[in-house]
Formats: sequence, structure tokens, C-alpha cells
Amino acid sequence: MGNLFAALRPNIDLVNGYKVKRSDPWYRIVIGEIYRRTIRFAFRLSIRDVDCDFRLFRRHVFNRITLESRSGVICVEMARKFDMAGFRMAEVPVSHYPRLHGSSEFFRFRHIQHTLMGLIRAWWSLVIVRRLPVWMTIAPKKSS
Repeated sequence: MGNLFAALRPNIDLVNGYKVKRSDPWYRIVIGEIYRRTIRFAFRLSIRDVDCDFRLFRRHVFNRITLESRSGVICVEMARKFDMAGFRMAEVPVSHYPRLHGSSEFFRFRHIQHTLMGLIRAWWSLVIVRRLPVWMTIAPKKSS
């Protein structure tokens, strides 16, 4: 946590961690890397590790953005909206330790399907719709 506080200077709005030397089985490292690169490319993110849960924000950040996601997709939405708002970000390496108890709940078909659908919706609204001309994004009024 000390690394996050040290990086939070007056000209920085938020600090995001990124995992170094992941302590996971090789297949989780590979899947994680593919996911990280795909999401970073698809959403045009500036941060390295969108799913690292070590973050430090200044209060004013959430006065300028509103989050809508209610699932793990919120990390992607948050990172994209930070970039869109032009916040100044710093990144710091954080340690990743092996799971000592329990197992991941993520790798279940239903959860993966739900997350994938959420990512597609977020990509559509945060990347594609933002690039459309204004006249294409406004729904026509219904005549009465």
C-alpha cells in the first residue's frame, strides 16, 4: 500500500497497481495475459493491468464519472472512463501472492458468459458509440 501513497503526488489523480511475477499456475498466467492484452487493445486503455485491485483515487475523480456496471466489468468501465475524463494516472508494481485457501469462482461457464456479455455491452457504449457522429447516437422522437 505504501507504493500507492508514494506515487500519489499533487499532479496525480489516481494510482493503479499492476501485478508483477504472478503467483498463479502457468495456464492462469497465459489466460490472464491474453485477457489483459485483448481488453487493453479493445478499450484503448492506458493502464497496464485493468484488473489489479490495488487502486488509490482522489475523491474528485468520482465527482466527474459515474459507474454503471454491477459486475467485474466495472474495472474495465472505470479504467475507460478515467482515460476519457483525462485523469492523470500513475502506476506502481504490486506483489501477487498465491491463493492459500479456496478456488477461483470465475472459471464457470455461466460466469464467463455473463462477463463476456457485459464486456461487449461496455465496449459498445464506451468505445463504439463514442466514435459515432452525434446524429447517429440520438434516437428519433416518436410522434404522438
